[in-house]
Amino acid sequence: MVIDLQSGMSTLLKVLEVCGLISFACSGFIEARSKKMDLIGVIVVAFVTAFGGGTLRDLLLDRRPLYWVENQEYALMVFILALVAVPLVPHLRSAVAEKAIVIADAFGLGFFSILGTTFALEMDMPIFVCAMMGVITGIFGGVLRDILCNEVPMVFRGGQLYATCSFIGCWIYLILTMLDVPEMLTLGVSIAVIPALRLLALRLNWKLPG
Repeated sequence: MVIDLQSGMSTLLKVLEVCGLISFACSGFIEARSKKMDLIGVIVVAFVTAFGGGTLRDLLLDRRPLYWVENQEYALMVFILALVAVPLVPHLRSAVAEKAIVIADAFGLGFFSILGTTFALEMDMPIFVCAMMGVITGIFGGVLRDILCNEVPMVFRGGQLYATCSFIGCWIYLILTMLDVPEMLTLGVSIAVIPALRLLALRLNWKLPG
């Protein structure tokens, strides 16, 4: 029974990882195409956005091999997505493309923030380190994407709530875990909170003071 449960959790985390990769890859190739990049540019930006946060997480936690090296199907999936996206994305109006980037980025932020926290917790890291590892995992791919596309990273734009949303979601995950709330519910709630907070912050113009 314990083995079945562990296997189920492992499968669930894989699903969440794939969802996060798709979300961030989408934000990457939409941003790249909006900057008139060619196929190679789109693929590079999609890869960096999708794998940047998880790679930094694995390096900081000394996890080997890196998760996308161990699972080559992830790299293949992002590559195929980028190929499919190149002819489709230019047909999006700029306003629609911008909204799509924000939504995809918000969901990628949610998936990868909680995954980073989960992996750190599994490695018995201190509780605050687990939360910060989640934030780093969630934001770093988007930071690299924006730098490559010559944009100010979303996390640094005008006091907008971005890393804060990730930080709150990571702590919700940690608190629910310490309270022994069922793992499925813990993951679902904490992942949902992050994009919800991020999109609400944008809609209602919530900003950090100062």
